[in-house]
Amino acid sequence: MRDRRPTPALSRSTLDRVAQVRTDEVWLAQAWQRSRVLVVDDGRALVAGDHLVLLSPEEAPPGERLFLGVDPAGVPYFAVLAELPPARPNDLARPFGIREVGHVLSPLDAGLLMTAVALANWHKRHGYSPANGQLTSVRDGGWVRVDEAGQQMWPRTDPAVIVLVHDGVPGEDGACLLGSNAAWSRGRAGAMPRYSCLAGFVEPGESAEQTLVREVAEEVGVHVTDLRYIASQPWPYPGSLMLGFHAIADPDEQITVDPAEISDAQWFTRAQVRAAAEGNAEFGIPFPSSIAHYLIMKWLDDDPT
Repeated sequence: MRDRRPTPALSRSTLDRVAQVRTDEVWLAQAWQRSRVLVVDDGRALVAGDHLVLLSPEEAPPGERLFLGVDPAGVPYFAVLAELPPARPNDLARPFGIREVGHVLSPLDAGLLMTAVALANWHKRHGYSPANGQLTSVRDGGWVRVDEAGQQMWPRTDPAVIVLVHDGVPGEDGACLLGSNAAWSRGRAGAMPRYSCLAGFVEPGESAEQTLVREVAEEVGVHVTDLRYIASQPWPYPGSLMLGFHAIADPDEQITVDPAEISDAQWFTRAQVRAAAEGNAEFGIPFPSSIAHYLIMKWLDDDPT
């Protein structure tokens, strides 16, 4: 089956960040006057169909301004952190987050929403300096925070790995190992179980590959080989870069889950996963905006049969 997914859904941004202008207050002030504005509130923005609702500067509510970048035509974009505007009569716009709509947005809109949410999450966590507890304020168009002593902080991105473990067997009988996160089942009695790739954060002193081997062993007690890097995708919850891999393991090896992390882990055949992707199974797979979905679908598409 031909690979129809060359890039993860949230790695398609065409936004030019033009970082060189972030310190130019005059340029930013002039850019605001001709910009398009995305209002973001608690990770959500107004979406109408397959596009973001963007406002003029005059329509934008008061709130913290974050400069996001410019599009290929040179139009500047800002995010404003504020309550979402109320829906107008006959308005199809509704509040959505990255999970629900990231895969249907255009590359530009996906980049705008991802950048805005990631920056907003970082600002929310860094109102005070971790070095001295002083209040911090926003500088450089939202890309720096400064405390009263002048010490600067920049947005941080934490590396994490995510892996689709499979048996290397072609055809519909080939299988992959998926786990159900323990947190997903809490308070969801009777809901369809959802299974996804295994993942974890890179710890100090580790490479991404070492993290992958460790996380799979810790979460399901399985040893993996033949690690193959596939793609990466930003993820703003809380502020990560997901490094996606495929790896091979033996389905006959005993699965021993860490109950604090994984409520269940099973091997599923290609036929079963394909049915789940089409909504014809008794379990679900990750939402299309996620790199987990991309890794799973690429494994299905890579099948030479």
